[in-house]
Amino acid sequence: VIDKSRSDSPIGVFVGDTLFVGDVGRPDLFPDMAEELAGKLYHSLHDKLLKMPDYVEVYPAHGAGSLCGRAMGAKWRTTIGYERNFNPVLQIKDKSEFIESLTQDMPPAPDHFSRCSDINRHGPALVTDLPIMEELSPGQFEERMSAGNIELLDARGYHAFAGQHIPGVWHLDLNGNFPAFAGWVLPTDKDILLIADDYKKALEANTWARRVGVDRIVGYLDGGMVAWAVAGFKTTHIELTSAEDLHDMITGTTSFVLLDVRTPLEYADTHIKGAINIPVAELRTRHHELNKDKTTVLICSSGNRSTLGASILKQHGFNDVYNVAGGLSGYSAAGYIRECRVCVNPHGSRFFSNFSEVKRHWDAQ
Repeated sequence: VIDKSRSDSPIGVFVGDTLFVGDVGRPDLFPDMAEELAGKLYHSLHDKLLKMPDYVEVYPAHGAGSLCGRAMGAKWRTTIGYERNFNPVLQIKDKSEFIESLTQDMPPAPDHFSRCSDINRHGPALVTDLPIMEELSPGQFEERMSAGNIELLDARGYHAFAGQHIPGVWHLDLNGNFPAFAGWVLPTDKDILLIADDYKKALEANTWARRVGVDRIVGYLDGGMVAWAVAGFKTTHIELTSAEDLHDMITGTTSFVLLDVRTPLEYADTHIKGAINIPVAELRTRHHELNKDKTTVLICSSGNRSTLGASILKQHGFNDVYNVAGGLSGYSAAGYIRECRVCVNPHGSRFFSNFSEVKRHWDAQ
């Protein structure tokens, strides 16, 4: 970006997925080309972007919470000089070491990355061709459920979900990392029925889902869980436990399994002794490693991912399931363990406040 009225020198640069705040792009998303792409990324950074003056403002295509990087910072923009001095990846001057660092020990790529690549290559469906999200009364909602070949998605906050929800539902808190995990875990071969706090929230959830290739939300529950319960249809719940209660369980004689659903990076930094680490998305295929007959207590950094994990376990017959409200952040704040230094990246608590800023326009409508 050059302001010709002032100078012929650049004042800003749009970098797409090449450079982020505190991070760079991920060449490993195309496994067969990872080393080749990492080498090209090295040249793009060192032979092009870093040749610019320090004062040039950098506008990345993604921010904290995106899975297109390994550990992005929370700022919306940065400068060439800031990244030159403080971006850990840019401190790796040797090309071979750079390539190795970006092709090993990377976080898993969500399911929708490859799906969205196919959509981009062939072109997305027109919005006018996508199914309309119908307002369904509790009776109509239950009838659609009973017909089969349906997935249920609950987008309310995790406290509300814990108190009462429809059996078999997926839980993704709309105020959490909703689009990333919607694209990651939701099946795309079935129609989806949605439960939200209200119609406005249902529209928001449907919009975010469409942006990650989840195009089959066909209806939402009019009146929400209040209307469902009043109609007398079946509900279930999960137990919420506090940091203090969890500590009492750990130091007492209670027999239970503590399941940490954070990323391996977060777990390696800080975890509660004895906790089993299975990242939340992997629970879809690794739930069989756990014993359904044992009490299972799930924890993440805040309570959002662990509620998704609890919903997955309940789909597979786990009934004695607890979720730690406030997650490891609350457990640390209570003084029981040191603070997790990396939980703010890339799915952690810093993301949630950042993400709510992105979505402020919804509240203004």
